[in-house]
Amino acid sequence: MKGKVLMAMSGGIDSSVSAMLLQEQGYELIGATYRTWDSMKESCLVKEKGCCTIDSIMEAKHLAERLGFEHHILDLREDFHDLVIRNFIDEYLHGRTPNPCVVCNPFIKWGKLLEMARSLGCDYIATGHYAKIVSHSNHFYLQHAKDNTKDQTYFLWLLQEEMLKRTLFPLADFTKEEVRRMAAERGFEQLSKKSESQEICFVPDDDYRRFLAENVTDYDKVCRPGDFIDTSGKVLGQHQGFTNYTIGQRKGLRIAMGVPMYVCGIDAEKNTVMLGHRDELYTSSLESSNYRFTNESELRESPEVMAQIRYRSAPTKAKIEFLEGKIRVLFDEPVWGVTPGQSVVFFKDNRLVGGGFIS
Repeated sequence: MKGKVLMAMSGGIDSSVSAMLLQEQGYELIGATYRTWDSMKESCLVKEKGCCTIDSIMEAKHLAERLGFEHHILDLREDFHDLVIRNFIDEYLHGRTPNPCVVCNPFIKWGKLLEMARSLGCDYIATGHYAKIVSHSNHFYLQHAKDNTKDQTYFLWLLQEEMLKRTLFPLADFTKEEVRRMAAERGFEQLSKKSESQEICFVPDDDYRRFLAENVTDYDKVCRPGDFIDTSGKVLGQHQGFTNYTIGQRKGLRIAMGVPMYVCGIDAEKNTVMLGHRDELYTSSLESSNYRFTNESELRESPEVMAQIRYRSAPTKAKIEFLEGKIRVLFDEPVWGVTPGQSVVFFKDNRLVGGGFIS
């Protein structure tokens, strides 16, 4: 045996094929699936989907049984609520746009899995993420996976080196289509055709506005009408509550200006939403006061990086300036739609060298 691995299993195709590959490579597996939220709510009238549902948990358990290794269910609902959902709500109430996966990965998924791995005597943990781990100058880094369309390194920038040292990503060198084919070849035809899970696991209908309305006390007092203003401060009309808007939004503004208008800024304290033309969303810099680098000295000596400001955007050339208690990122060319609350992630030679939450 190569070693003992705690395999994070969602019931989906990626983690399932990862388990098959590791088993074939000679690893001893123990499966683990986490329950992170109460999916069954009287207020939820939509069909459940994605990870963390009872169906997906049982699918993971049945797969582990079929492959012949033990499986555990971790009840992480309380921790998930305190660390991820509360942060998600708080960010929106402060006019920012959060990405809960970035917070969940280090504190819930890796944090709790590594605790369990230690208790079970496992050498590694493994997940079905599309990412790669490499070593460079005595440090461990994330690197882009083979499948650029599925690459998930952007969401993993908060993982510490100690976490990466004990992590296996079996899908690093495979495309999604190859993964589907491998499932079918191993007799899992139905699994090979399984659809993708949703983006936010605890918002089953992808309506974050409804989620906030159901989970924030006196939400109607928080999300109340206020002023649309232009970039000079002139009042343009009334918005329907600042939490209903995100930077770059054009549709659903319910205001006619004769030309397309976009959300350029949100001020929760003043209850204003700033609108502007599309070109007013271009900026040459951003700042972050909550950041992390694998090797900060490397960035201080050579601050040139490729910076990525959202999951689906291409990294662009930039330079990092270290200031008192924060960093400033200066882009070679202006970037569009910088959004407070989202992450900016930095690469050097295809190594993920750090990241930060956009202020």
